Amino acid sequence: MSFVHLHTHSEFSLLDGANRLGDLVRRALHYEMPALALTDHGCMYGAWAFQKAAWKEGLKPIIGMEAYVAPGDRRDRSRGSAERNYYHLVLLARDREGYRNLVKLSSIGYTEGFYHKPRVDREVLARHSGGLIVSSACLAGEVARNLMEGRDEAARDAAQWYANVFQDRYYLEVQAHGTPGQAELNRRIFDLASDLDLPVVATNDAHFLECGDHEAHDTLLCIGLGKDKSDPDRMRYDDGLYFKGPDQMREAFPDRPDVIENTLRIGDEVDLTFDKKYHVPAFPLPEGVSTEEEYLVHLTTEGAKERYGDPLPDEVKDRMDFELGVILETGYSGYFLITWDFIRWAREQGIP
Repeated sequence: MSFVHLHTHSEFSLLDGANRLGDLVRRALHYEMPALALTDHGCMYGAWAFQKAAWKEGLKPIIGMEAYVAPGDRRDRSRGSAERNYYHLVLLARDREGYRNLVKLSSIGYTEGFYHKPRVDREVLARHSGGLIVSSACLAGEVARNLMEGRDEAARDAAQWYANVFQDRYYLEVQAHGTPGQAELNRRIFDLASDLDLPVVATNDAHFLECGDHEAHDTLLCIGLGKDKSDPDRMRYDDGLYFKGPDQMREAFPDRPDVIENTLRIGDEVDLTFDKKYHVPAFPLPEGVSTEEEYLVHLTTEGAKERYGDPLPDEVKDRMDFELGVILETGYSGYFLITWDFIRWAREQGIP
């Protein structure tokens, strides 16, 4: 049985993620994984390059984001410790609707909710919930934080709210590393999932590629935090937050094959592809002209006759036919008409 990483950070989790996109794709292929998610902190900076690199190598990309969720209104900027002003939440685009909602949520985080981090809130999550698959994230997630601080009822309420909003698309998340408290959180997550009949998914919150990259990542983290490496009170990541293989993930949850199977299920559910297209406005055509192509050929021919005479010299006609053929074949007639209209108007106004 394989496995799909659904909680993965790249270099676009600025000064926190140490994985390069190409390395992630190659490592997933090395482990014969069918898909891979990119879930950078609060942003989608790497989404286009990631999906392009993944599809090129035959790997299904899952576009996602680890969102910052405000505990109240996203616009509330009451003073307090930065980490208490948001929770983490993993969002994955299942389809085109989900991708559009993910883009919208990312933008709202920066334009309306930015306070220490780009934050969203429950109101906009409910408004833009369509097509998104959601998991409860790490120790900094809302459910996790409530569980670890003894607020079991609050954790239960939060999980039920997300399960109701993202019906059949919400998963509680367990992770396979040794961060202090993670094993206890996993146990409590399993208990909560049993109580609420919710599915559980395994991730590893991968911030670096191999276990041996931990020291380099720790240096990167210090740069991001503005801390000295010798500072005993600074944040430290466990050396297990790397891109583990399927066998390692299964070994972490030997009695719960469902948490591995659910990653594959999510990978199968995702159906999102992109077509690279250029959208050019339709050019307003004069009466009696039916297509942009016809009008471009007419203007070009008349202009050539003005410049070179009628009938056109053979070499001029051959060159004109060749260049028009390229433009017509590539569908750029409207673009050239718009450019011609700009230049015509500028000349009429005496603008060089």
